[in-house]
Amino acid sequence: MMTMQCAKIAALRRRGSTPLALSMKPFRFEVLHVCKQSGARLGRLTTPHGVIDTPCYMPVGTQATVKAMTPRDLKDAGAGIILANTYHLFERPGHKLVEEAGGLHAFMRWDRPILTDSGGFQVFSLSAANKIHENGVEFRSLLDGRKHFFTPELVMEIEQALGADIAMAFDECAPYPCDEDYARAAMQRTHRWAVRCKQAHTREDQALFCIVQGGTYKELRIESAKFMAELDCIGYGIGGLSVGEPKPLMYEMLEEMMPYMPTEKPRYLMGVGSPDCLVEGAIRGIDMFDCVLQTRIARNGLALTGSGKKMLRNATFERDFSPIEENCDCYACKNGFTRAYIRHLVKSKEILAAQLITMHNLRFSLRLMERVREAIQNDRLLDLRRELMEQGAYNY
Repeated sequence: MMTMQCAKIAALRRRGSTPLALSMKPFRFEVLHVCKQSGARLGRLTTPHGVIDTPCYMPVGTQATVKAMTPRDLKDAGAGIILANTYHLFERPGHKLVEEAGGLHAFMRWDRPILTDSGGFQVFSLSAANKIHENGVEFRSLLDGRKHFFTPELVMEIEQALGADIAMAFDECAPYPCDEDYARAAMQRTHRWAVRCKQAHTREDQALFCIVQGGTYKELRIESAKFMAELDCIGYGIGGLSVGEPKPLMYEMLEEMMPYMPTEKPRYLMGVGSPDCLVEGAIRGIDMFDCVLQTRIARNGLALTGSGKKMLRNATFERDFSPIEENCDCYACKNGFTRAYIRHLVKSKEILAAQLITMHNLRFSLRLMERVREAIQNDRLLDLRRELMEQGAYNY
């Protein structure tokens, strides 16, 4: 089976006149500087809808909207690229409707880059009744219970209809914990599906990223990194981490596989976005991150700050007339919205509470990545890590 896959990869490489080869023209990734202190990379990813400075954090817009944020709010916060969810948009409103509207950029009025995941994580994690076959995955809709069958080819059809700048290949995300045999089978299936995704993907203005899997087994992670490198994708996702394993184990897996990841391609650690993980991931050579943490906790009244989390619904903030965080340049902080007022909004279940805290949390994370990029440029990322740890920013 592996010989057959290698033959398919070789055939894909020989077909230099295919749409896939042409699709690389609108995309360029440059490593501008490598931090002498840490080895972290300062980069620039060029896409049809704009340039992304890396390492970057990408806000998540599951349903073609980042919750509680307008496109103007996102731009004001400094977002260069956002995500949308293939599975959920397939369910509602449907990829054909989005395509009819002119694609995601036109549909959601966002003129900067967009990345769509493949829906693989949702298919495997949200449906307890899913059935995995070699050809794809059978599952039931969370909306109406209807049966669906996702194949690599269908996922490529959906993502190309959505029209994001970056599309992720369909993969099988092994849970944590799982035994090595399960992790190996999921990884090998991911490899076969990646080849099929690459064969099915034809859109010239969309980059295809394939995904490294392997669970928490270093030999599998290395094997998967090598395989994906041979597949020669425009970029690479790293999936199956931050799914319940201890953070030190995630960092260990990154360290094991990174020497085998192509240095000239962007590396995207999927589903990771807490302040400590953003910094630690960058130190280990990651270029792109995403996470729903920032928006999800905001809806519960929880704010991210440089000294740790602050639950603004707590009584201790009832008469606290300071901003969420001193010296923060987010809309909420710089315009004088106080902890006391936001606590009142949270307790009153006012929509504005989620809006203000979301604005702050996203700006906090995007500003943190600005500081990370500056530290890489100045060869002092490990110094920044130490400062953040001393201030309490790692308390997550």
